[in-house]
Amino acid sequence: MERKLFIQKFALLALVPSVFIAACSSEEKKTGEAKAVKKQTFTCPMHPQVIKEEMSTCPICGMDLVPFEKNSNEKALTVDEKRQALANITTMVIGVNNLSGAKQLNGRLTVDPEQSSYISSRIAGRIEQLYIRETGVVVKKGQPLYQLYSEQLATLQQEYLMAVAQEKQFPGEKIEKQIVESAKQKLLLYGQSAGQVQQLLHTQKKNPYVTFFAPESGVVAELYVNQGQYVTEGGPILRLEGYGNLWVEADVYPNEAKGIKEGQRVKVVIPGWEDQPQEMTISFITPALQSGTQLTQIRGSISNPNHQWQPGAQANVFLPSGSNSAVLTLPVDAVIRDGKGMHVWIKKGKDSFEPKRVNTGEENDNQVEITAGLQNGEQVVVTGAYLLYSEYILKKGKNPVEGLKISG
Repeated sequence: MERKLFIQKFALLALVPSVFIAACSSEEKKTGEAKAVKKQTFTCPMHPQVIKEEMSTCPICGMDLVPFEKNSNEKALTVDEKRQALANITTMVIGVNNLSGAKQLNGRLTVDPEQSSYISSRIAGRIEQLYIRETGVVVKKGQPLYQLYSEQLATLQQEYLMAVAQEKQFPGEKIEKQIVESAKQKLLLYGQSAGQVQQLLHTQKKNPYVTFFAPESGVVAELYVNQGQYVTEGGPILRLEGYGNLWVEADVYPNEAKGIKEGQRVKVVIPGWEDQPQEMTISFITPALQSGTQLTQIRGSISNPNHQWQPGAQANVFLPSGSNSAVLTLPVDAVIRDGKGMHVWIKKGKDSFEPKRVNTGEENDNQVEITAGLQNGEQVVVTGAYLLYSEYILKKGKNPVEGLKISG
């Protein structure tokens, strides 16, 4: 009996460490799980600088704070009913319609490089007078630009006068005539005009000062020198831009560029001058996508005789398109376009919205054809899509189309 009692006591003692170890392990697991729980932070949709660790209202505008989900991999965006009403988020079911009209591309006016000219110093010297001292000044052809002091030029003038005098000593000598002509050509090549050479011959006095004139009209775009500065032969003085013709550059997606050809004529409208539409011939289509985007460019030229338009102004390019029947269409504003691609927002539940990449085809002022990415019957956000786009970037810290592939 005593032996049996001893065995029971020994088994009980052996069991105590196991229970203790298991209890410790359980406690450590709970502690680890508690540490693994991340604190939820909240922010204001209108004032992202407001960040709190508890649900409350914004101290600035009084709006309810929302969960702050920065860098989350969740594609869905949750927007409650109240905020949907404030943001005017509305949806429609995409369906099949007929589409006709012209496709509008966003473009801009830029300087035509063929209208630009660089003016450099023909000879080394010091700029004694600089008649143009700021950019943006309109310059007329033949207008004086700067006066240069050059001992080298005075030496060339002296050589010319000596050659003329030498020819008079030996009239009729062919070699003397060639020397005179060579000395004259040097002066012309170094920037002296024919009138200045004739004046030199008349006065018989060398002049180390020479005035240089504008070879053509234009607007001073860049000025590289200051008065009193020494310049070397070939040193840049200024750059002129001509605005008589301007380039029109427009961004297009690769799938849109398939139907565009060089030599195709399109309509160009400058906002504010809708009553003066211009006709442009597409002269170039860039063969590569722009760096960091999914866009390529088309380019053409329009006349600007009165300089009424300035480089940098917006331009709308309209590509003619035929009539398509039985195609999926959406309002133009429903499609978000940026350098990463095109996408729309789909309503997945009462308060849930998800981005979907799409491809587009023909479009007019109001409707755009969806060629890939959506199915007939899906519920698409048609107003407030840009607000969802902005909120996604605010809350997730990345572009909604990153990692998305086109389906359908």
